[in-house]
Amino acid sequence: MELKLKEDALLYHSSSPKGKIALRPTKPMKTQKDLSLAYTPGVAAPCLEIKERPDAVWDYTSRGNMVAVISDGTAVLGLGDIGPEAGRPVMEGKAVLFKRFADVDAFPIVLKDVKKDGQPDVQKIIDVVKCLEPSFGGVNLEDIKAPECFDIEQTLKKECGIPIFHDDQHGTAIITLAALLNALEMSGKSISKVKVVFNGAGAAALATAEYYVSAGVKLENITMCDSKGVIYKGREGVNKYKAPFAHETKNRILADALKGVDIFVGLSVGNTVTKDMVRSMAHKPIVIAMANPDPEILPNDAYEAGAFIVATGRSDYPNQVNNVLGFPGIFRGALDVRASQISEGMKRGASRALAELAKEEIPPSINAMLKAAYPNDAKEGIFDGKNPLKAMYVIPKPLDPRVVPRVAKYVAEAAMKEGIARVKLDLSDYEENVRARIEASHK
Repeated sequence: MELKLKEDALLYHSSSPKGKIALRPTKPMKTQKDLSLAYTPGVAAPCLEIKERPDAVWDYTSRGNMVAVISDGTAVLGLGDIGPEAGRPVMEGKAVLFKRFADVDAFPIVLKDVKKDGQPDVQKIIDVVKCLEPSFGGVNLEDIKAPECFDIEQTLKKECGIPIFHDDQHGTAIITLAALLNALEMSGKSISKVKVVFNGAGAAALATAEYYVSAGVKLENITMCDSKGVIYKGREGVNKYKAPFAHETKNRILADALKGVDIFVGLSVGNTVTKDMVRSMAHKPIVIAMANPDPEILPNDAYEAGAFIVATGRSDYPNQVNNVLGFPGIFRGALDVRASQISEGMKRGASRALAELAKEEIPPSINAMLKAAYPNDAKEGIFDGKNPLKAMYVIPKPLDPRVVPRVAKYVAEAAMKEGIARVKLDLSDYEENVRARIEASHK
C-alpha cells in the first residue's frame, strides 16, 4: 500500500469519533413524556402487542430496516485470515455503504472462537447467526473463507426466515453478468454459445460460474482454473464445489485454456494474463479481470492485444465491477417487501436492472452529477448519447443515483412474483420514493 494512502486511511479511521458508524435515535427524547414513551412504562405497549402478534415486530421496531454484516475474518479482502478484530474496519465500511447508498441501517458483527481445526466451524457460525435472526431483517455474510462459506449460506437460507446473502459470492456474479449481457449484445454473440474461462476457483468464482449457467451459459463451455491449473476430469484433490466444472480436456494451464475462448473472468491474482493470451482468444474477446489491487491484465495491455471490452475491479479504470452496485439495492428491495430470502430470480432482476440502466439516456441533472464525480470518464464522453452503451461503459457507475432505486424495484418485483414477499407494494412510483428516501437520509 502506498505510504500516503496508508497514512490518510489510518488518520481517516482514527479521527474522532473513531471508526465509521454510530447510532442515531429516530424519535425525540426531549421531554418526560418522550422518555416515558420510549422506555418504561410506555414501551410495554408494543412489547405486549408483539407478544400477541409476533409479526407486529416489523411495525413497532426498526428490525425491518436493519441488516447484520457478519464475518469471522477468515477471508478479508485480499488480506486473508486476519481475524475478527482486524476484519472489523471492513464490516464497518460495508455498513457505511448500506446507509449511504440505500438508507439501510447495518451493523458490523465479527465472530470470535468460531473455528475448528483452524478452519471456520460451519455449525457454530450457523448457530450464532440463527440466534441473531430476531434482531435483523436480513444478514449479509462477509469475508468467510471457501468452501465453508457455501455450506453456511445454504443452510442458513433453509433455516432462517429472512434474507441471507453472502456478498463475496453473489455480488460479483450479479454485477459481472450485467456487464456480460451488454458486452455480448455489443459483440453480437449468444450467451448459449460463448466459451468462458475462469481463473480462480474461490467463493466468488464458483458462485459466478454457477450464476452464468443459470443465465444461459452452457456448463460444458466453462473452463475453470485454480492455483494448480485447469480443473479437469480425473484431477486429484478437486472438491465437491469445483467438481461440476471438471471436464474432459487436454488443457492443463491457463494459456492453453484461453485459446479460442470468448470470455475471460479473473478472480485470482494480478498479472497472470499476457497480451499473447488475449491475442489467442476468439474474435472480439471480453476480458473481466477483477484481481485487486492489480488486475490479471491491465486494460491498456488487453486492448492493445485486441480485447473488445475490458472490465476490472478498480475505480480508476472504466467498467468497474464494484459490489456496491448490487447489495444496497438488493437489500433495499428485499427489506421493503419483507422477503423471506434472496432468490435466483431476485438476483437476475438486479442484473437486468444494471444492464438496462447502462443503455438508458442519462437525465441532464444526473449527467452533470456524474461528470463532476468522474471527470476523466466525462472527457471521454462516457455518459453521452441517447443510448450511452459503449465499450467503456457496459455497467453504470456506483455513484449514479438511479442504481439503487432501479435494482431495488426489480428485486422487489421478483420477490412478489415468486411469492416470497410478505408485503405487496405498488411499484408505480417506488423508484422515485426510494430515491427521495435516500436523498433525505443524507441531510
